[in-house]
Amino acid sequence: MADKSNDPVAIWQNMIGEMEKGFNSFANQAMSSPEFSKMMNQAGGAAAGAQKQLGELMEKYLVSMNLPSRSQMVGMAERLQSIEGQLNEIKAMLTQMSKASGVPAGNAFGTPMPPRTRRPPSEGEPK
Repeated sequence: MADKSNDPVAIWQNMIGEMEKGFNSFANQAMSSPEFSKMMNQAGGAAAGAQKQLGELMEKYLVSMNLPSRSQMVGMAERLQSIEGQLNEIKAMLTQMSKASGVPAGNAFGTPMPPRTRRPPSEGEPK
């Protein structure tokens, strides 16, 4: 087996490991300071404020372009789901009513389908 001191892969792995250890100790030291937590808190607050301003700006832009905003689209989707649920309830009630009355549900309006009176042609008749 090759000597560990002359193996370039082993040297590279050792160097990367030492760099990771150094970076981890530096990061732990930096994160433990109160200045770091204060700076991160300020950065988070600034990012949240910028995101809020961007959202308001986008909503104004969409209104000026006569397009719905995200909140309006969510509201429409919720209303549409509610309407679909009500329609499903109405369908179920109509099906129950038609079964209870004994009327066969032939089509969407509950009227029975006409009887089939046409017969296929017999062997000797022309088509």
